[in-house]
Amino acid sequence: MTKNKMLLSWIEEMTALTTPDKVVWITGDPKQLDELRQQALATGELYKLNEEKLPDCYLHRTAVNDVARVEHRTFICSRNKKDAGPTNNWMEPKEAYEKLGKIFSKSMKGRTMYVIPYSMGPVGSKFSKVGIELTDSIYVVMNMVIMTRVGSDVLDVLGNSNDFVRGLHGKAQIDEENRYICHFPEDNTIWSVNSGYGGNVLLGKKCFALRIASYQGKQENWMAEHMLILGVEYPDGDIKYIAAAFPSACGKTNLAMLIPPEIYAKKGYKVWTVGDDIAWIRKGPDGRLWAINPENGFFGVAPGTNVKSNPNALHSTEQGTIFTNVVHNLENNTVWWEGLDKNPPTKAIDWKGNPWTAESGEKGAHPNSRFTAPATNCPCISKEFDSPNGVPLSAIVFGGRRAKTAPLVYQSFDWVNGVFVGSIMASETTAAASGAVGVVRRDPMAMLPFCGYNMGDYFQHWLDMGKDIGNKVPKIFHVNWFRLDNEGHFEWPGFGENLRVLLWILDRCDNKVDAVETPIGYLPKHEDISLEGIDVSKETLKDLLSVDKKLWLDDATAVEEFYGKIGETLPKELKEELAKLKKRLA
Repeated sequence: MTKNKMLLSWIEEMTALTTPDKVVWITGDPKQLDELRQQALATGELYKLNEEKLPDCYLHRTAVNDVARVEHRTFICSRNKKDAGPTNNWMEPKEAYEKLGKIFSKSMKGRTMYVIPYSMGPVGSKFSKVGIELTDSIYVVMNMVIMTRVGSDVLDVLGNSNDFVRGLHGKAQIDEENRYICHFPEDNTIWSVNSGYGGNVLLGKKCFALRIASYQGKQENWMAEHMLILGVEYPDGDIKYIAAAFPSACGKTNLAMLIPPEIYAKKGYKVWTVGDDIAWIRKGPDGRLWAINPENGFFGVAPGTNVKSNPNALHSTEQGTIFTNVVHNLENNTVWWEGLDKNPPTKAIDWKGNPWTAESGEKGAHPNSRFTAPATNCPCISKEFDSPNGVPLSAIVFGGRRAKTAPLVYQSFDWVNGVFVGSIMASETTAAASGAVGVVRRDPMAMLPFCGYNMGDYFQHWLDMGKDIGNKVPKIFHVNWFRLDNEGHFEWPGFGENLRVLLWILDRCDNKVDAVETPIGYLPKHEDISLEGIDVSKETLKDLLSVDKKLWLDDATAVEEFYGKIGETLPKELKEELAKLKKRLA
């Protein structure tokens, strides 16, 4: 498969540590993958679903103690603690290698080690990076084949280079107390042990594409961001691209796969999905910022996904998909989850593998149950999805869930102020998220759990990128689809209607509309957000675009407290932006 001495030597070392019975290289050959599926079906690791209704689809159940990302067991193992920063868990690299080495030792005895060569991004693109994941899980192999570009052509592109991310994953005993996901940014290495859940073991996903890649981007002058990428096509065929970051439970995938309201669809507007989760962003030959989605599939949350909330996501799951921890509908050998429809199966098995009915009072699908679906299944996938050059960004959008503070949309004054806007991003907890409602959680750029180095240095990297690009930087905006009236009802309908806000954002990027200057940024003139064919009054829009100075001053105090946690690495420009905001509000 390869003559790369550094790669072969590392695999030899990991094989000696884990002592698998055999080592199998994944070539991407359909015949090889089908043989592996048959093995997984024989052991019960996968269940084949109805071939007519869900062709080439499978069901998987994880261990009951292994159902989500484990942030408290996730570490950044930089050589200096300060490089991990105050918002990451840190472990000294030597200690981490020793501790995990003991758990990995002989852990694959009696098992097969699979070598997965994969590319994050189109194979051979200057944006892309190579990873090699070693795993003892066929489930991981099958998911990585969907989520990344896997095969021997990746090794051809790698050649004799040492620029690849070394990923070692072992199921070991699926022991909760000894579960670790460790990132070694300076070594281009990820070790994950004692988990079988996708978010912890598909090492191309958050581990590589954000934590390791964010560090690589800082070193190599590009950005790895927790952002969707979408294209808005105008009736004349022109397409403009937006990257957007949102904390969880803020409708990120719904926005990425937005369906224009009928009134806009009839005029010829379309929305194209480039990515729903991660963007790698570089300066292009024309001096603008260009972005790719480094992934090849969607790792989506199943509950709540339905024909009304996100039809494009649902259609993406209809072929070649792996469903994890959902309900197995025994009536027709398909799957079901809460929020799919109002017809739960009468004969079914729940995510734990037990007989289940809706009358039991228990949830049939785990709240974090997942689907892994090929991006090419998506009806609105962009024709630029596989483009090695990516797409040029007109705008960067940040967003959060705020009941009153943030208006529907506002534009930052400039790039530095936009970095400030991203750095203070926050969402209020909902009843679904936790017991306490309305607690403000800061999640700068939606990267708090995913930045592979010090958050203060990360902010500085954003500022430096802006200086490098100069007057060709995208304009930066903030949106809030979740503003409430005094009775606690949402004032903005959201979903497809969000296109109205995106069109104002793009009009601002093209200097087609004026704006109102406020203490927090530029807001739309009321007449520039179209209310044609929508049940929103002018008075409601006026409220959606209002700025309560007292609420903002209170928020500024909370931001100061949050900045205090970042400490001495916080760039002085952001402290100055906070001071300027307070002055404008006063």
